[in-house]
Amino acid sequence: MADLFAKCGMLIKPRQAEAMGCYPFFIPIGSEAGPEVIIQGRRMVMLGSNNYLGLTQDPRVKEAAQRAIAKYGSGCTGSRLMNGTLDLHRELEQRLAHFMRKEDALVFTTGFQTNLGTISALVGRHDTIVLDRSVHASIIDGCRLSLGETVRFKHNDMADLERVLQGIDPKRGILIIVDGVYSMEGDIANVPELVRLKKKYGARLMIDEAHAVGVFGEGGRGVAEYFGLLDEVDLITATFSKSFASIGGFVAGSKDVIYYIRHMARALLFSASLPPASAAAALAALDIIENEPERRERLWENTRFLQRGLKELRFSTGNSESPIIPLIVGDEMRLAWFWKGLFDGGVFTNAAVSPAVEPDRALIRTSLMATHTVDQLTYALEVMEATGKRQGLL
Repeated sequence: MADLFAKCGMLIKPRQAEAMGCYPFFIPIGSEAGPEVIIQGRRMVMLGSNNYLGLTQDPRVKEAAQRAIAKYGSGCTGSRLMNGTLDLHRELEQRLAHFMRKEDALVFTTGFQTNLGTISALVGRHDTIVLDRSVHASIIDGCRLSLGETVRFKHNDMADLERVLQGIDPKRGILIIVDGVYSMEGDIANVPELVRLKKKYGARLMIDEAHAVGVFGEGGRGVAEYFGLLDEVDLITATFSKSFASIGGFVAGSKDVIYYIRHMARALLFSASLPPASAAAALAALDIIENEPERRERLWENTRFLQRGLKELRFSTGNSESPIIPLIVGDEMRLAWFWKGLFDGGVFTNAAVSPAVEPDRALIRTSLMATHTVDQLTYALEVMEATGKRQGLL
């Protein structure tokens, strides 16, 4: 008879990497998630965080979380539907709706649940989701939970998107879903063409701005604002675990749509609500995002500095247009050793392998913070150059 657990002992590659001492995952960090971190007693430059604006260390954010715990306690002990909605949640939703220039917003306990709940609630049997092949796993899983059909188009290929749209029965509801910033290689969505095509084919457009809110646009509202098309995007989702220095997520859109999601999203209705400290931290971060645009300016200065340095060293950095900058290696084992060399040199980065990226496109994912110093980034470039030369990548 087949054993359900048989597969569990056959996960070979991670075990091989662990045995060789180049396993790049689940590394325990013993300090705050700042531009430098303490790992195994060593101070390291952190180039693997999504803390784009450096707000996890901001005293105002930490104090807001502490005050919320003092007032509300450590948790809500129930779902938003029942006993888990605080006035703090409502305040956060109202502020987010105003910030995103939408009629309403709804807060979920995680960013993953935001996409999971929104998509599975909205897409029914007679609907079709049209999906960029490189979207986040939470979007893919939301599509799997929905009752509708899912079709994919080549990454950022607008001609292929139109080909797909042409083949869909116009009687079906259509939802196009993309990431604003793609989390592995840092390229951005072609929002002008997405808006043109959604209008042409009567579709709706949803953009996950997880890595773009706080980073792109004059007011930090994301890639849609960056292109001046915020009003043309029907639904925007995002997470609090990046620029908002917290945990949770939200969806923003029209009142009727948000009301429907609020009553139909199983990921919201059957999950404990966002803890008070997390909601308060997100609110404090939102205040800073709105009132301190100089943080975004510093983030982009650091981004340009690292991009320029990596290009001068002739690393392959793909089509990045954001503070996420990949170093494309290709082979997964070669990547593991490159990651280990950077780690040993005092630079923490993320190793991305399949299925997060294509099987032959394993890469080191670096990401910038507004709080990085030029000295820290210069040191990181020196380690990258020495490791790349030692391992034959340069």
